[in-house]
Amino acid sequence: MHNKTLSISGQTDDELLILLQKGNERAFTAIYERYHKLLYVLAYKYLKDNDTAKDAVQQIFLKLWESRSLFSIHINLRNYLYTMLKNHLLNEIRNNYTALEKNYELAQETIEYENEILSKLEEKEMTEQLYRAIDGLPEQKKAVCLYKLKDSLSNQEIAEKMQISIPTVKTHYSQAIKLLREHFDKLLILLLSSLFS
Repeated sequence: MHNKTLSISGQTDDELLILLQKGNERAFTAIYERYHKLLYVLAYKYLKDNDTAKDAVQQIFLKLWESRSLFSIHINLRNYLYTMLKNHLLNEIRNNYTALEKNYELAQETIEYENEILSKLEEKEMTEQLYRAIDGLPEQKKAVCLYKLKDSLSNQEIAEKMQISIPTVKTHYSQAIKLLREHFDKLLILLLSSLFS
């Protein structure tokens, strides 16, 4: 068996392809051992992620095995694998870009989810967590948040009530957000930011 393995691994690409077409698993393994590292380097160059690159290479060899009876034995195996991988990478990049576009569009439409977020704020546990966090802020930052959240005052009304400028109100809020960030999920931070924008 060991000698057969050596014999298989020493064969040319064309010879391995002939065996692969017949469903020879040792020929498939030999092709994998010969090219998977080269394909990984190419995949990583584009994807910049170890696990995603490894998965891409696995997908290519899976397709190679599944389509073994369909391709010509006269193909250049190395070029064939590279072409398969590049097409796979283009699809991955295109799909990821589409996902990013959708996420961006969702972020731009945050206003449509305001009621859902407000509902979340009304939950007892979240409300208590919010006010506990605000209570730990420095006095002026605490006051700005409470005037806005409890009394629904505008920036101008808060500025007049505290006898400070509107830019100062916004500065206090911006600094408060940084201090509160660890207490809230992303949706809550997004809501609070929109209230003071």
